[in-house]
Amino acid sequence: MTAGRTKSLILVLGGARGGKSSFAQALAASMGERVTFLATAEAGDEEMCARIEQHRASRPGHWTTMEVPSTVGNAIRAAGQHSDTILLDCLALLVSNLLLAAGDNCNEAATRVDREIADLLAAHSAGTSNLIIVTNEVGQGVVPAYPLGRIYRDLLGRANAQLARAADRVYLMVAGLALEIKASGLAAAWEPDDVTT
Repeated sequence: MTAGRTKSLILVLGGARGGKSSFAQALAASMGERVTFLATAEAGDEEMCARIEQHRASRPGHWTTMEVPSTVGNAIRAAGQHSDTILLDCLALLVSNLLLAAGDNCNEAATRVDREIADLLAAHSAGTSNLIIVTNEVGQGVVPAYPLGRIYRDLLGRANAQLARAADRVYLMVAGLALEIKASGLAAAWEPDDVTT
């Protein structure tokens, strides 16, 4: 990172196929040559394998890629030593990984997600790299018909809110367009104590 420049935490969220990854990659490329991409996807089937390959092909060849389905804070600490910017894509899959690892235990899943977000933020705070996080906005669609889907929506929604409060900038992607909904240096108009509702 250039001397005298301060690091940023940037959250990019939106619906599926809204241009989040493309926008985040362009943003990362504009913030320095040395980019580390943290991939949280796991190739569980052929369709996901194809998606992962498509994402790999869209990234510049000189970027470093680390596959981290969990314990992202450790990856941020390791990558920060040689990165101007770290791009985490995506938080939605990270939360899914943590939920599935917890089995049917909702409290354990919530604890794992809270711990992961706290460690991620601590790692960014202690480092010098920019951090861009891509995530899905899950609160504007249909309420899932099954319990696991509702738990996932609640966990990701809460994690998104925690990161948005901590972020310097937040972008909402709509139909490929980036709307900046939080600008650097602006205080939040509302700081809820509890974001579970």
